[in-house]
Amino acid sequence: MAKGKGQRIRASRPGGRPDFRQQIVRLQEQMMQTQAALGEETVTGSAGGGVVQVVITGHQEVRSITIDPEVVDPEDVEMLQDLIIAAVNDAIEKSKAMAAERLGALTGGLGGLDLGGLLG
Repeated sequence: MAKGKGQRIRASRPGGRPDFRQQIVRLQEQMMQTQAALGEETVTGSAGGGVVQVVITGHQEVRSITIDPEVVDPEDVEMLQDLIIAAVNDAIEKSKAMAAERLGALTGGLGGLDLGGLLG
């Protein structure tokens, strides 16, 4: 048999690196904590130079919508609707970016490894 063939690689050695499963469990715990924290963090999206503002959480739950009374024109309701949609979409994009940044900091070292359902 060629040198090195057929030998088993140890998952854990005394004084060595922790077992891969332990690393995954630790990562999963950190991700759960980060996911929970994202539910408490908020971002603000805006449109029309800030006349419409939407505050949402990292879980994309709307917390508040603020509309400057000066932008409310009963003759142009469609414009107000468009501003609200734009502000909501802006807030969602910011929330997704925040989540990707927080979670990416945890998974960045995995190099694109597909862990399937292990992390969620």
